[in-house]
Amino acid sequence: MKIKIDIDPHYEEDPVIMIQAKEWSKEVSAVMQLLENHEKNPEKLTGTQAKHSKRIVAVEEDHSILLEPKEIDFVYAEKRKVFAMVHEKPLEMKLKLYELEDLLAPYGFIRFSKSVIGNMNQIERFELSFNGNLCVHFKSGTKEYVTRKYVHILKEQLVNGGELHGS
Repeated sequence: MKIKIDIDPHYEEDPVIMIQAKEWSKEVSAVMQLLENHEKNPEKLTGTQAKHSKRIVAVEEDHSILLEPKEIDFVYAEKRKVFAMVHEKPLEMKLKLYELEDLLAPYGFIRFSKSVIGNMNQIERFELSFNGNLCVHFKSGTKEYVTRKYVHILKEQLVNGGELHGS
């Protein structure tokens, strides 16, 4: 891939990005996805910055535990508390589910249901349930369900790239 940048004071204020290719490819798709994500949330981490993962604080009894996003299988809300499932062990989080969803999105987490967000990079296999839900089995041995409302989003993520933001 060649990159050309042409800066001239005569151009409009908003930059124009043009991609020229013989045909649509994974590389073009990845560039488009990166640009679209940046346009939606310019303050969010992208590209190489996202690989330097933030650490998240969980609580176990009286101790605070620092977690890497890649260690977490899924995060869920239960009885007005939020937990992260790490190595088959639930750890309480101090952030709200929607705050963790925004924080973890760059690391491959997507919504599974109203009360669960899951790590796409930790999924091992799926099972379709008779009611239209999807049972997701994680590499650690834990499992969680994707409700019908969110199944199409999960499928779309898998089709458009599968592994998100490296693993």
